[in-house]
Amino acid sequence: MPSNSVRTQTPPFTNELPAPIFFRSATVPAHASYPRHRHPWGEFVYSFSGVMEVKIAGHHYLAPPHYGIWLPPDVEHVGLNRHEACHCSLYVERGLCSTLPAAVCAVTVRPLMRSILDHLRQYPPGLSTTDEEARLMRVLVDQLAAAERAGSYLPTSDDPVLGPILRAMEEHPGDNRPLSELVSLAGSTERTVMRRCQRELGMSFAEWRQRLRVVKAMSLLEEGMTVQAIAAYFGYGSASAFIAMFRRVVGLTPAEYRKSGRGEAVFGRGGCCDKGT
Repeated sequence: MPSNSVRTQTPPFTNELPAPIFFRSATVPAHASYPRHRHPWGEFVYSFSGVMEVKIAGHHYLAPPHYGIWLPPDVEHVGLNRHEACHCSLYVERGLCSTLPAAVCAVTVRPLMRSILDHLRQYPPGLSTTDEEARLMRVLVDQLAAAERAGSYLPTSDDPVLGPILRAMEEHPGDNRPLSELVSLAGSTERTVMRRCQRELGMSFAEWRQRLRVVKAMSLLEEGMTVQAIAAYFGYGSASAFIAMFRRVVGLTPAEYRKSGRGEAVFGRGGCCDKGT
């Protein structure tokens, strides 16, 4: 099988949950995809390593470290990951979703939530959960209800003007050409593309490209690539310049991030806004 072939995963539940709140974790290979599906319960998706993505209608949600994705009941969605990932899902029956977001969104995962998720990952509950496990998952639901909500850290767009530029950057994140040159890919003007960035992405093109590189750098760090090699891959003149950018955005140097296994950095301090595709 070619390395870039899609590995289709099967959603674990189709008709009912084993318990009102249920936790499940799984490791999936690169280029894995959960096919389009929906279910009558809510689902919180979080990735311990790698970056999980969720596509919903015309919107594309991406959750890098310190973000998870909340899916209310009955939302049709597709889950995928470009690199190998270890992720988990917290399933919440409809009757317990009243305090949770009414719309799909990314939410900030704070240290307490992460600790509970880590514990459940190490000691996953069985199909018949104990009272202790049920209480712990209920605390997790309460934390989820109180979590800071966002859109998507790295929004995307299929806008006919903006889309070709974003796709080119995703394929070649080390392309350092200024926007004034990249607009030729869309046959447009720099001013028009700048307006589309604010309208479609909620941020400038420069900020979006920086976020793209940070997300991709995290995957490369997890794969063991050296900081020097990553800096060269993204077209930085020196490793120190890349390290400074990474630390400014993540709150840790690349080495600290890799050593800490995500640490407790505050990822994405600016506003996050998903404008759809």
